[in-house]
Amino acid sequence: MRLDKYLKVSRLIKRRTLAKEASEADRILVNDKPAKPSKELKIGDLITINFGKKSLVVKVTSLKESTKKADSELMYEFISEETRTA
Repeated sequence: MRLDKYLKVSRLIKRRTLAKEASEADRILVNDKPAKPSKELKIGDLITINFGKKSLVVKVTSLKESTKKADSELMYEFISEETRTA
């Protein structure tokens, strides 16, 4: 599954266009490497998302084409969250 679609379906990012823009701006890393929106994800990949001063790391646990809001959190495993100070 493409990175931008995964971020939308898992609800880590609300819209696919926002996921695309974030990855094109090198704010999303897959296995510690900058990733393009078209990056194909596999189960076990680590995704790091940098939101301004906050950084979120999750592990891909499933790749579903669509999911209900209640089940979206089952698509990833929370690893860590870090807040950077200026």
